[in-house]
Amino acid sequence: MRVAMTYLRLPEAEGAGDPGTRARAVFGGGNWREKHPVLPVAGAWQALHYLLTGDPWDGPHPAADVVCGGRLLTEDGAEELGVDVIYLTAERVKLAADHLAATEFASISGRYDAERMAELGVQGADDWVGEPAEAIRDGELRVVYERLTRFFEAASAEGQAVFKAMG
Repeated sequence: MRVAMTYLRLPEAEGAGDPGTRARAVFGGGNWREKHPVLPVAGAWQALHYLLTGDPWDGPHPAADVVCGGRLLTEDGAEELGVDVIYLTAERVKLAADHLAATEFASISGRYDAERMAELGVQGADDWVGEPAEAIRDGELRVVYERLTRFFEAASAEGQAVFKAMG
């Protein structure tokens, strides 16, 4: 089973308490995708993380914050909300947005190697082995990267936090 990721941006709740409580209020309603600014990246999330950091899960900040970084709010599992939720403060969103704005896709696209990514367990990479890199890297992944860059720039400009839902 493949895991998909959707990004959601919300105003930073000054003094609003625990982001976990806020996540339960937002994601527990069921129709959060229709109520808030979202960006679905489907299964491309881990490939994007790999291109940004050179690692399937870890890597240097602020690059790692774009996909895998932040505070996991569903430590006890995603049963209650139906998704795992990762929270990124507005401050970290700004750092990630600045990093994305300064990092053209061409500068990270050289990391694309479907065989290596598949060996490392990057989700979806096994399907890309043998496919022309231009179709995946320069087509699908570049488009998602550019959308993600605009999403983070908008969130940063408005002082918003980002919630990442995986499920």
